[in-house]
Amino acid sequence: MWNVPENRKPGFRLALCAVALAGLVIVLGAFTRLVDAGLGCPDWPGCYGHALWPSQPEEISEANQAWPGHPVEVDKAWPEMVHRYAAASLGLFSIGLVLVALRHRQQGQPLKLPLFLLGFVILQGLFGMWTVTLKLWPQVVTAHLLGGFATIGMLWLLVLRLNNRYWDLAGEPVSRFKPLTSAALLVVILQISLGGWTTSNYAALACPDLPTCQAQLWPAMDFVNGFNLFQEVGPNYLGGQLDNEARVAIHMAHRIGAVIVLLLVGWLSLRLLGSNEQQLQRMGKVIGGVLVLQFALGLGNILLQFPLSVAVLHNAVGAILLLAIVTLSYYLHTARCFSDSGFGAVH
Repeated sequence: MWNVPENRKPGFRLALCAVALAGLVIVLGAFTRLVDAGLGCPDWPGCYGHALWPSQPEEISEANQAWPGHPVEVDKAWPEMVHRYAAASLGLFSIGLVLVALRHRQQGQPLKLPLFLLGFVILQGLFGMWTVTLKLWPQVVTAHLLGGFATIGMLWLLVLRLNNRYWDLAGEPVSRFKPLTSAALLVVILQISLGGWTTSNYAALACPDLPTCQAQLWPAMDFVNGFNLFQEVGPNYLGGQLDNEARVAIHMAHRIGAVIVLLLVGWLSLRLLGSNEQQLQRMGKVIGGVLVLQFALGLGNILLQFPLSVAVLHNAVGAILLLAIVTLSYYLHTARCFSDSGFGAVH
């Protein structure tokens, strides 16, 4: 059963809106990467010196003269700027959450997490700048993507804390679920990292067939160069700089990671479904359903030759899977277990 306090803590709705905005930023970021618009604006924070982007013929002509190496492509400039403004708006939400926390600090309002979030969102803005100034250097692009997922994860954790609920469990030792949940969270984060490295090195199309890769079960792969974290800073990485074998190594690593996530998170879902507690069973259904959808989208990306809509949705559902496991981990660590004799310690 749920324990429902009389009042949620202040800032709950603001934090919930921030989560929705963070999700939108992740989707816009995925769309921007997938349409090759990461350098749609060669300068930062503006776009060819404009607050939005050059759209009139004379503006485009002037921009082309000022940036001869980066001719204006309006269909790539607008996604980049929309993404930037959405991310900047997230900074305003973070400031608001800090102000709410300071105002209600004496009422047990969490303060450290909102402060950390504000600093982290500012850091994310810097990574957004470096993404452009370092010309899509894969290390920065991947770190920026991971930062986006970390931001929405921390915002969701803040929502859970402000919601001020916890589980009351009867006779179900939650300690037996904690190690598996932690392992599931770890492999999902690692798989998101692999996904970011795959897209930032343009390796998604390295294996266009399934279950084989380039008509081979185990093609030639160069893991050393594929996972070289010391790539040279300076080249324009739009389109990628790695050769075929390095990209195949990255793609195959992502495939193997997907199988590991399917097995481990799937096992967690089955364990939860076998519980005698409704809350745990419900989380098992949610996590299992999102996992199946995410795996199907991954297969669909390859079988349908990476349509834009499926690829973007694959990023969005990955974020939902992360939040589902964060939710489970939070409630397991705050659960109160009780027996007929009364409440016991948190297990």
